[in-house]
This record gives sequence, structure tokens and C-alpha cells, in this order.
Amino acid sequence: MSAPDPLSTGPAHPAGPVRPPAVPVGSGLRGGRGDVRFASLTVVALGVLGFGAGLLWVWLAPRAQFTVTSADGGLEVVGGGLVDPELFMADDGVYVLLMAGLGLIAGLAVWSRSARRGVVALVGLALGMVVASVSAMQLGSLLGRPPSDEQLSTVGAVVTTALDLNMLAALAVGPFVAVLVQVVAAVVAGRDDLGRPGTDLVPVAEPAVAQAPAPSGVVAQARPAGPTIQE
Repeated sequence: MSAPDPLSTGPAHPAGPVRPPAVPVGSGLRGGRGDVRFASLTVVALGVLGFGAGLLWVWLAPRAQFTVTSADGGLEVVGGGLVDPELFMADDGVYVLLMAGLGLIAGLAVWSRSARRGVVALVGLALGMVVASVSAMQLGSLLGRPPSDEQLSTVGAVVTTALDLNMLAALAVGPFVAVLVQVVAAVVAGRDDLGRPGTDLVPVAEPAVAQAPAPSGVVAQARPAGPTIQE
């Protein structure tokens, strides 16, 4: 039996190639400058849309008109009759419907930007809807302000009831609907990355492993190909 070849000793090499570990690429859901910029633009855009919602509130909210009958501020409903006590509740109802619709549209629009989905966009959406709700209320109250003392002292003048938000809790309707849309969409997506592109796993190349030098005094020889003949 032939003696073992000293040149053949050493660590065994694997039969096949070793796959390097995979790591995620992209910014993920941590956010970056692009996400912060997108959230800031969302706040500004919703603030502007809030003024539009305020104009719609002034146009759609029901209001009653009165005729001044005396210099002491006596009023009479134009056309006769009495003012419906549900008139002021209807003003709040119109505001709630407008802000709920804006929150629904804003939530879907932000979710459609799949590259910006995440916590930063959600915070920008909620903050933007708060700004929109306050802007709509302030503009509606400004344009629908109550009649002045001069108008109330002018006999025969026609004045209109003021437009005001009697239920301040309605300010939370818009942000709530917008955030609810995001939560429902995230649950339906069923993915930890929310379907955001740029978070796939890619392999990372491992550094080459240096081979140990041959022992001193041993000269490496090329082994001939083919079967080894035993003596």
C-alpha cells in the first residue's frame, strides 16, 4: 500500500459554491431626505386644500337670513316662519363630510406613492390634515362672520346668520380618516416593507480567503492526471 501523499493534506473544500449572505438594500422604512421632503410637501399641499374646503363649506352650509325690523336689533326671518334648530347642526355636518372626503382622498394619494410609504409619510399626512382642518374652519368663520352692529341697527337691512363650527371635535375627523386609510391599506398589503420598492435582498460578495503557504522544505509538484499506479 502506498504512503499518503503529504501534498494532499489540508482543509477539505466544499463540493459546491458557497452562497454569500443576503442583505437588504435601499432606505427601507427608516426614511431619508426624500421622505422628509415628501412629508413637508404633503403638509403644504393639504394646507392649501384646506382653504378650498373652507370655501366649499361657506358655499354648501345652510344659513338663514333675517330682516332688521328695528334700530334696537329686532330681527324677523325673511319669508316668515321660524328658524329650524337643526340649522346649526347642519353646518357642522357639512364640515364633517367635507373633511372626511378630503382625508379619504389624501390617504389614498399618499399611499399611491409607494416609494415614500412609511412612518415619515404617515406623520406628514396626519399633520397636513390637522392644518387643513384648522384652515377650513378659520376661513369659513372669517367669510361667514356674524353681522356687525351697524348692520343690526339699520332698519330693513338683510343679514345672514354666522357660520361657525360648534363641535370642535369635528377637527379630528379629517386626520382620523386619513390615518385610517393608511392603516387599512397596510393591513391589506400584508408586507413588512409595505410594498415599498428598493428593499429587496441582494447577495453580498465575501472577501477571498487566502490559502495557507506550503510547509518549508516541501516543493509542490504537479500531480499527473489519471489513475495513480501503486508499487
